[in-house]
Amino acid sequence: MAKRYRVTLTTEERDELDRMIPRGRADARKLTHARVLLQADASEGGPVWSDAAISEALRVSVRTIERVRQRFVEDGLMAALLPKPSSRMYARKLDGSQEARLIALACSDPPTGKKRWTLRLLAEQMVALEVVSDLSHETVRQVLGGKCPQAASAADVVHPAHALGRVRVPHGRRSGGLLPSRRPAPSRGVPGRVEHATNR
Repeated sequence: MAKRYRVTLTTEERDELDRMIPRGRADARKLTHARVLLQADASEGGPVWSDAAISEALRVSVRTIERVRQRFVEDGLMAALLPKPSSRMYARKLDGSQEARLIALACSDPPTGKKRWTLRLLAEQMVALEVVSDLSHETVRQVLGGKCPQAASAADVVHPAHALGRVRVPHGRRSGGLLPSRRPAPSRGVPGRVEHATNR
């Protein structure tokens, strides 16, 4: 069956593609599409390879080859090499107000009995609060994206020491250091050596 979109390169187009490939400076997809066009060329003297043969040689799908040929015929050489970004519009799963509610919820204290919020727990709570009628944990992950990392509970926080010999305990106050009776007695004699009693 004859191809619906037949590639016929002009001499100038073939020369441009021939110059592009040895340099290898374009991105990989552009170079692959250039090779597809060169092998699919059905003009006089062109190789006129089948899509199956091109697919096997270049390790690209037949569907990709069909799209490259179609873009070449309908939109020209540059469109075949670098397709336009998709104009498809994706509907947002949450509007601005709902996203704000989700972020505020994630930054709040978790429910009683829970140490921290999970993605599934946040999704369930958003539905329970009737902010949305349905919400997946994957949507929660995409919206949050590290905007509000869950804070650890106060009991799990280790406070850094701000003075030598002092530590901070969970309530945030300093422990006051070691009691004098528990501090090691300074050694006497030669610095750095420990004296041992000997029996003679």
